Amino acid sequence: MHHSELTQQLKNKARELGFQLSGCCPAVTPTGIHHFMDWLEQGYAGTMHYLPERKDAYKHPDSVLSEARSLLVLGMHYGAGQEAGPTSGTGRVARYAWGSTDYHDLIHQRLRQLKVFHQQLIPDEMCRGVIDTAPLLEKDFAQRAGVGWIGKNTMLISRTEGSYFFLAVLLSTARLQYDMPIERDHCGGCKACLDACPTDAFPKPFVLDASRCISYLTIEHREAIKDELKPGIGDWVFGCDICQDVCPWNHRGALSNEREFEAVDQHNRLNLRSLFTMDDEQFRSAFRKTPLWRTKRDGMLRNAAIALGNQRNREHLPLLQSALEQSQSEMVRDACIWAIEQIESE
Repeated sequence: MHHSELTQQLKNKARELGFQLSGCCPAVTPTGIHHFMDWLEQGYAGTMHYLPERKDAYKHPDSVLSEARSLLVLGMHYGAGQEAGPTSGTGRVARYAWGSTDYHDLIHQRLRQLKVFHQQLIPDEMCRGVIDTAPLLEKDFAQRAGVGWIGKNTMLISRTEGSYFFLAVLLSTARLQYDMPIERDHCGGCKACLDACPTDAFPKPFVLDASRCISYLTIEHREAIKDELKPGIGDWVFGCDICQDVCPWNHRGALSNEREFEAVDQHNRLNLRSLFTMDDEQFRSAFRKTPLWRTKRDGMLRNAAIALGNQRNREHLPLLQSALEQSQSEMVRDACIWAIEQIESE
């Protein structure tokens, strides 16, 4: 089978499996590898130690699949409609976590189906499907595959679809037909994302200091959050969408077709009071199969306390004081003390 026909069949199958975006590129050293190494050197990865620990693996896709020749880069929408309005005692959750299912589970399932199809087409070739956990600079390869460009907010942006989509990659030892890369960004003079960030997480365009990013702080960071950053977090308790929400390329608002990504009411605006009344088992039952599980209960309580502190409603003082007395976690206690001080200073 000619590689152009093979590539088109794989793309058609990917679309059938729910991937609205697809593009193909060769398995080569990513153009952004030096930028990535500099970024690590600057300390912008914060406490995500797994990144520098396996930095050499990012130098070539064959660290993910031996003898890989091609990458089929895929995108799946997660847009889930309008955010619920703000109310005291609730917290904001990033759009990608509004659904009932962890996106890793759903997309891995689809990638397994695509892998079976690949093996049926070309049984002598190997392939592997990955999503954001392998040492692969997916956004670099997505730009090389013509899927989108890396914007000033470091998100991958598509002219037609915006940036509310997950990236996945099918690596193959087969020679596929490669798409034209996107050679430049289409952000122009726009600085909306840079200006909107409440924690000043962008030291310059196209560079994110993760250690100041609300998404990193509320999800990846497993320690107390610096006092100077707490006000900027506002009422975000899991992730952040600000730099995407203000992006003009997202104004079209593409929506997901996946039922599992549809907004669950309790995830759209999270009831913070209920978080404090849950025990470990109740928290597990509520969030185990969702992205929110990644933060674990203590991380979520820390975030919830900061959000309540920023809302400055005296009704929440007994809840925070009780959590301060009962919690064994230093980062939860630190957040409760700060929140109580903010409310009492009003």
